[in-house]
Amino acid sequence: MADIWGYARVSTDGQNLDRQIDALMAAGVSKKHLYCEKMTGTKSDRPKLNRLIDDLETGDTVIIADLTRISRSTKDLLEIVDKIKNKGAYIKSLKDTWLDTTSSNPYNDFLLTVMSGLSQLERDLISQRTKEGLASAKARGRNGGRPSKQNEKAEMVMALYSNGMKIADIVRNTELSRSTVYRIIKKHSKNTETMSV
Repeated sequence: MADIWGYARVSTDGQNLDRQIDALMAAGVSKKHLYCEKMTGTKSDRPKLNRLIDDLETGDTVIIADLTRISRSTKDLLEIVDKIKNKGAYIKSLKDTWLDTTSSNPYNDFLLTVMSGLSQLERDLISQRTKEGLASAKARGRNGGRPSKQNEKAEMVMALYSNGMKIADIVRNTELSRSTVYRIIKKHSKNTETMSV
């Protein structure tokens, strides 16, 4: 017999899961089929979500309160949906009603296809901006031997930032914390001021 599973997540220990749990249980999720997690959504490895997907069987349905609880980006969402579909199971969002694979609704399939296209566009634009930013940095003499992983991340942050990308998007695409992104930008700004004096 097919089961209904629920997944709830908050970013920090100080946040409360009650609202999500109440909504999921009202939608038919039992406590024994409820997976709750307290960790940032920027982490790709979410143990409870991974365990939930592993436990799925054909015909099961995963219910979430809204998309932000399960995915970090469009790409991440599509990968999760694919994993669930590959198990022969379904996913349904209570808030984002277009995400409902429990029925063969052509509109839902269409929107997932559009989301997939937007995800590819997002990756292509980021790649293009990164290349432009690195070319700009190179033209200003900021290049040398192979940079460390830390320097690569800092260069990527500054390339995206100098091309007008919002902080929230930089955080999502570099998988750095917001505070680290701000620190990199602040440090770079100080270096620029020192050079110009």
